[in-house]
Amino acid sequence: MTSIVSAVVLLTLNLGLIWLMMAAPVGRRTITLSRRLEASPERLWEAVHPGGEEASWNPAILSSRHEDGGKGRIRVAYRHPDRRGQPIGRVFEVEDRIDAAEGTYESRARVIDDTALDLSFWNDFEERRSVSTAAGGATITFAQTDSYRGLAVYLFRYFTMRRELSSLAAWLKDGQPRTGGLVEHPATQFFLALLSTLLLWPFFGLTAAGLAISAALTLVIVFHELGHMVAYRAFGHERVRMIFVPLLGGIAIGGRPYNSRFEVATCALMGAGMSAFLVPIIISAHELSTGRFLSLGGLRQPALVFLLILGAFNLLNLLPMHRFDGGQVLRQIFTSRNLLLIASFGITLLMLWVGFRIGLSATALIATLAVFTLISLMGAVSIKPREQLEPMHPAERLMAGFGLYAAVSIHSYAIVFACDRLFGH
Repeated sequence: MTSIVSAVVLLTLNLGLIWLMMAAPVGRRTITLSRRLEASPERLWEAVHPGGEEASWNPAILSSRHEDGGKGRIRVAYRHPDRRGQPIGRVFEVEDRIDAAEGTYESRARVIDDTALDLSFWNDFEERRSVSTAAGGATITFAQTDSYRGLAVYLFRYFTMRRELSSLAAWLKDGQPRTGGLVEHPATQFFLALLSTLLLWPFFGLTAAGLAISAALTLVIVFHELGHMVAYRAFGHERVRMIFVPLLGGIAIGGRPYNSRFEVATCALMGAGMSAFLVPIIISAHELSTGRFLSLGGLRQPALVFLLILGAFNLLNLLPMHRFDGGQVLRQIFTSRNLLLIASFGITLLMLWVGFRIGLSATALIATLAVFTLISLMGAVSIKPREQLEPMHPAERLMAGFGLYAAVSIHSYAIVFACDRLFGH
């Protein structure tokens, strides 16, 4: 497989996966999961009903109580914090259908208030929970209906429901609910990173060099996501984690919603910002290895290849597109549409110059720009917070702007430095 064909195939796969996860018109769908448990229907009902007497078994729930203002309204407080570190609260409007004689129980719930998200997020959402008598116990069924654009939220809810069922089964058996999830376990993430490396290997050639390039790309992705995680912790997120997605890369997840525009900009920028610290280290080591101080001639070319991958991956993430880190930073800094367009145009020109400087043809540059513009235009439902984020102060805008400028400049220089020595440009 030639390098051009490999690049086209890999890019096509990534575009397809991004579209599938974020923009595919999935429509209105119902996720349904059932499980038979060795417990009485009455006890299961009190455990899974939002206002049940044993609803507090769930490690995600702090408390639940009936609202005085309306019949069938239940307020649930969750352990997951909101933007200010307080427990997220939701009010459900619940309709129950109970036939105790037959041992069947069912509730239908809709969200009518949320302390973290705008209510438009819940327009099409409905949750149904039912319990029925079965041999040796009872059968419990969870069902959630909503309108989806992209599979990301659909899959998230599916695995969340599975986790709750497994946790409930453990609580009924041992008195202790199961916490954590298999996907987030470090061993699982290591396996997914290894799988991603092996899946990328054929695109770089099934040779030792191709495997080294694939492993280097995986390592660059890890450094990038660690930068996001460091920023989350600096802003007080108590729990942060990274989810590795084979072929697509990684996703850093914070412990609460964003509180300010400065927090959004900094957390987005620190992916490339942390990697930027490696650029002078690698260049200095390369320069020293060419002199009398170090005898590392065999590592010069691998170091340059790693530097090129590091610079290219992070510079692409700094593109001023809607779904990239660079676009997120610019949208927080500039509230004026005209200033945002001017800043985006300036950064795009700089990146095009880097491509021209390393010898890419005009056709390749235009095609690349068109592809990333297409990605940026992919529609997806954005999650709107209940309250507007705290605005940036002038000093914060200055810091974020210079930080973006520094990250773009450093990674641009990394690409030019590596290409000049690898390809003689």
